[in-house]
Amino acid sequence: MGGRTAGTAVLLVLGLALSSCTEATPEPSPAPTPEPTAQEAAILDEESGVITLAFAGDVHFEAHLTRLLDRSRGALGPIAATLREADLAMLNLESPVTVRGQRDPKELEDPDNRYHFRTSPRALDVLAAAGVDVVSVANNHVGDYGAVGLADTLAAARDADVEVIGIGRDEAEALTPHRVTRDGIDVAFLAADSVFREGSSDVWAAGPDSPGVAAARRARPAALLEAVRSAAEVDDVVVVYLHWGRERQSCPTQKQRLLGRQLAEAGADVVVGSHSHVLGGAGWSGDTYVGYGLGNFVWYHNRQPDTGVLSVSVDRDGVVDDSWTPARIAAGGRPRPVAGPARGAAVNRWADLQRCTGLASERGGDQADDPAYTSSVRRIGATLAERMSTSHGPGCPVPLRDLRYLRMTHRDFDGVARTGEMVVHRRYARDVTLAFGRLYDVGFPIRRMRLVDDYGGDDDRSMAANNTSGFNCRRVAGQTTWSDHAYGAAIDINPIQNPYVRPGSIDPPSGRGFARVDRAGSAPVTAGVIHASDPVVSAFARIGWQWGGYWLSSKDYQHFAASDAR
Repeated sequence: MGGRTAGTAVLLVLGLALSSCTEATPEPSPAPTPEPTAQEAAILDEESGVITLAFAGDVHFEAHLTRLLDRSRGALGPIAATLREADLAMLNLESPVTVRGQRDPKELEDPDNRYHFRTSPRALDVLAAAGVDVVSVANNHVGDYGAVGLADTLAAARDADVEVIGIGRDEAEALTPHRVTRDGIDVAFLAADSVFREGSSDVWAAGPDSPGVAAARRARPAALLEAVRSAAEVDDVVVVYLHWGRERQSCPTQKQRLLGRQLAEAGADVVVGSHSHVLGGAGWSGDTYVGYGLGNFVWYHNRQPDTGVLSVSVDRDGVVDDSWTPARIAAGGRPRPVAGPARGAAVNRWADLQRCTGLASERGGDQADDPAYTSSVRRIGATLAERMSTSHGPGCPVPLRDLRYLRMTHRDFDGVARTGEMVVHRRYARDVTLAFGRLYDVGFPIRRMRLVDDYGGDDDRSMAANNTSGFNCRRVAGQTTWSDHAYGAAIDINPIQNPYVRPGSIDPPSGRGFARVDRAGSAPVTAGVIHASDPVVSAFARIGWQWGGYWLSSKDYQHFAASDAR
């Protein structure tokens, strides 16, 4: 998407010069055609060159992984072959390069989720030996040891055999691209952090006159977008590696989707990143290739084991092909390539992750629209009351006048924004719209959101359709007491991915495959699945609602209910 006119101009001049030699009377002894000059040959090479760029996710050398620093070669194991085969390889080093300094307080982060990483300059040697050419340190750990750690990282970068980007002595330097030419193709690499600022220290965001991280946390990061535009004017291929997303969420957040689109419009050819600790989908936003999540790569635990190397082939016009080399993080922390029949299945799982991204499957395809979240709350009128005749009738514990009809934007399982509908008690209406707004922001997918009346007021039919619903004047299954749904104080979300599990029964039956999913740990889960530490549980906890996944005798993973329902 950058400058591509020089070769065309020279070839045009050559063509005009040749076309002038067409007189009717030929020369008796025509002079031999001269060999192309070095400049002309280079231009011809540029027109036909194709190179491969390889990208991997988060790396650090914590705990037992420090022993890898003693190896001159082979520290990353056989996966390094994929990195070396590429013309240029890049990943994210989730550490400052320092053995000095004090831990930054990181007071802006959750006190229960504070980690401090660091590594020695040997880490850069290990990565260079493994075939890595460019290392991003624009992340939420490079400032873990304050200004001293950042200064040491800058110093180590000057002496390293890899290019370290994403930090600088000021914002301009932090956003200065690394430029390299391979086979006549000019490639510019940039990196930035778009998640959160860990602490009040200046190192978390480089300023006009202060060192720090290349930060892109605003809704429209003007400095990063301008750096991309400037690079696209002179370079053939512009790569942006971002630290972005939400931890353990494979579907992109609304912020990621918007930033990916903005970078595409600014002229980026490749936009990839990591941070979520799990793999995310990849695809096209117009002519820009976007990869939302590369996962962990070399990590001190294997609780999120799926990883790999994303390779893209590029010419002077951008990306022409992609491929995925799957791997799994072993118990020791290193990625091992997946081989045999399991390899094809792993590649298919990675390809399936595109479904909730809103990205196109082919170059030039349109990225799905990214409208802002909207919601509305209104009373139940006569027309709607007639429609609700199967979910509300005589004897219900809540009159229609106390219910409210909600319309809310949500993502479906293909990443497309939809408008859903739901009925809840008026007491909870505004809070419920706020909770679903948070789910939209983090990209949590919801299969469909319709009134249970579309299924004849039949809860079993609604669950079988994987419908997310609220009010339904019904009894608790197998009992005579009213359900929380009858009070407009409960919501069921993605029932198939989150079934109601009781001794001897699973509802809906099609949710049987999700009944034994680990929902308590940090293991990755399928899109739409609810687990204890995800944004669905936290969003409803913020409005005072409780999750059925915490029940003791049974587990109603789809169910959320107000704590003051009755």
